[in-house]
Amino acid sequence: MKIKIYFLFCLMLFVYRSSAQQNDIMPQSEIYEWPKDAAVKQKLETWQDKKFGMIIHWGLYAVPGIIESWSICSEDWIERDSTIKYEDYKKWYWGQSEKFNPTKFNPEQWAKAGKDAGMKYLVFTTKHHDGFAMFDTKQSDFSVAKGPFSANAKKDVAKYVFDAFRKENFMIGAYFSKPDWHSQYYWWDKYATANRNNNYDIRKNPWRWNMFKSYTQNQIAELMNNYGSIDILWLDGGWVRPRASVNQEVLSWGAPIPEWSQDVDMPKIADMARKAQPGLIMVDRTVHGQFENYQTPEQKIPEKQLDYPWESCMTLGGAWGFVPNDQYKSAAEVVHKLVEIVAKGGSLLLGVGPKADGTLPDDVIKKLEEIGQWTSKNGTAIYGTRITKNYHDGQNWFTQSKDGKTVYGISFIDKAAVNEISWQGSSPKKGTPITILTTNQKVKWTLKDGKVHFNLPKTDEKIALTFSFTPETK
Repeated sequence: MKIKIYFLFCLMLFVYRSSAQQNDIMPQSEIYEWPKDAAVKQKLETWQDKKFGMIIHWGLYAVPGIIESWSICSEDWIERDSTIKYEDYKKWYWGQSEKFNPTKFNPEQWAKAGKDAGMKYLVFTTKHHDGFAMFDTKQSDFSVAKGPFSANAKKDVAKYVFDAFRKENFMIGAYFSKPDWHSQYYWWDKYATANRNNNYDIRKNPWRWNMFKSYTQNQIAELMNNYGSIDILWLDGGWVRPRASVNQEVLSWGAPIPEWSQDVDMPKIADMARKAQPGLIMVDRTVHGQFENYQTPEQKIPEKQLDYPWESCMTLGGAWGFVPNDQYKSAAEVVHKLVEIVAKGGSLLLGVGPKADGTLPDDVIKKLEEIGQWTSKNGTAIYGTRITKNYHDGQNWFTQSKDGKTVYGISFIDKAAVNEISWQGSSPKKGTPITILTTNQKVKWTLKDGKVHFNLPKTDEKIALTFSFTPETK
């Protein structure tokens, strides 16, 4: 009888421990947490005026023109040449550091292209998951400043990128990957590297993980102290986090969740970073809470309006970095996404990848110019605006000025099929006109069956037509 009771006790203990282990990774609240620091709030308000940014992925992966970093991660969704052993592939990939010599490095070209497109802020990849630093770090020899490019006056790449974009009045963001697959403190050669997580039990090797924490904190400190004014610290690799903070988004990735906590001490990082950069916007992606000052849905747009700061980060082509023969979105598609995102309260962070030589592909520059032809004429309805309650009806999207005195209607047009514009739910004040933003032409409108109606004016616009009007107040 005692044996049975003991067995039952052990079984209950096992169930309890298993349940507790699962409970510590139950999805946490995803409610946005507003920052308490007044300087952060002010910078966040300034950032929310910008609406349109450029994220640049550039690193070793540009040499062979492949997906950024991920090809060296051994997960079942990643495709590699099946004739090459995994360890040999990693050696080949690391070896690209001996070939990466971007002698045509031209950050001024990038900044001009971004400005021409109407972009207002930058996020530059200072280090992706592969650990190859695009700045002159003192924590590792695995950087652009230590390879063939080391003799070049611009070897400290991040410095010259940030300087070029500052001259064009961009807000400056530093992308930094929390995981580092090249570091022996993260992917230890003692063990295989099965997936994106660190490959050793942190509980059994606390010294090694503490070394990784110091390494991470020191690299971020270099960026915060040696590269001028930084507005945004954009942290990627959301699986590196306290285990208790794992949420539904992380679980949806399908990657294994280690039994240990990959905690790099974000409070310490934030305190250090904001001492160097007062008011710094922290973006600890997917780790919702006090260190994710705005959220970053990737390659998608939320279904509905959100009342907290956010951005959709998505690619101009099919890849984040440079890939030969990439297929790029049309200017119309990008503008339509930008308009929808802004009407829903967010910003668009559009991804481009320079070639291995340090220049943007001609097709990218052309696309950005085409986008800029629209933003340069219609930007009043985008920049510095805020959401309005009635923000969408069919092909019509609405924003408003901060003071609420002007509403902007942006209509996606198909000239071959439409000769009248109508919408419901956002009416001008009676007796006031609707004004075409680009020409200042006044348009008469009527209200019928609860809808605003007016004839489509003669225009050469092929993407979207923008109107302004004084809203009806109730």
